[in-house]
Amino acid sequence: MFNGGAPLPDMGSLPQFEYVEPSTLQHALYILNRYGDSACILAGGTDLLVQMRDGKKAPKYIVNIKKIPQLEGIRFEKEGVVIGALTTVNTIHESKLVKEMFPALHQAAGVLASYQVRNRATIGGNLCNASPAADLAPPLLIYEAKLKIVGADGENEVPIECFFLGPGKTVIERGMVLKEIYIPKPKENTYSIHLKFGERRAMECAIVNVAASMTIEDSLCKDVKIALGSVAPTPIRAKTAEAEVCGKKVDEEVIERAAEAAAKDSRPISDIRASAEYRREMVKVFVKRALRSLLVESNMKDAG
Repeated sequence: MFNGGAPLPDMGSLPQFEYVEPSTLQHALYILNRYGDSACILAGGTDLLVQMRDGKKAPKYIVNIKKIPQLEGIRFEKEGVVIGALTTVNTIHESKLVKEMFPALHQAAGVLASYQVRNRATIGGNLCNASPAADLAPPLLIYEAKLKIVGADGENEVPIECFFLGPGKTVIERGMVLKEIYIPKPKENTYSIHLKFGERRAMECAIVNVAASMTIEDSLCKDVKIALGSVAPTPIRAKTAEAEVCGKKVDEEVIERAAEAAAKDSRPISDIRASAEYRREMVKVFVKRALRSLLVESNMKDAG
């Protein structure tokens, strides 16, 4: 069966469930509070339906929130950008506003799974699934995004650094919905990049994800953010590595020290895709590549 261009699992292989389709956020919250742990939210469905097919989840109620209009779209607001939780990954990748203001997020959206999956997958689903390898998490970490979560008691804004609790776990509790993501506009002279490393160029879960941003003025790094994915129980900021760069003139020696520190900040495991040792080495490699690219971009702007 096809829906929106992306193939869904054979419905005959899924456990039995009751399907609910609220048209307002208030109705969705009521349903989620009523059915509690027996209910699962359906957004893009690219993770949930696969988990159900594989027997990892068996909800009695599926709550499709796709028909709730205020959960979708990209808009400029409060000197930043607000992205609705139901906004598809392709919409983010194709947004001129995102590409100009947040190039690392634009790049990450372009390498998530396949074009067909990106037409279904949502930014909220990618974050709420809480995979350590979530492609959109590292860029949002370097941009210090804030997530607006709605529940029966009202709205709450959570920094993305506090959002992930562990593999598959977030601060979202029973009866809550991720409404939108706010990303503040970067400072002037800030450059950012996202790099993904996997065995294939497409349809691949990352062995290592790296996102980095640097604010460079008068040849000095005034601010830096480095985020890593797929090398710890959650996506993380490499703060020891950041301390090696911030306030200094960025050269090869500084970059080398930052890469070594980033590898120490990581806490990878060995799995079918790579060993922990290999992941640490790749953290070094890709942090170096990221920082060098940002330095080159800054120098090119100065030369121009």
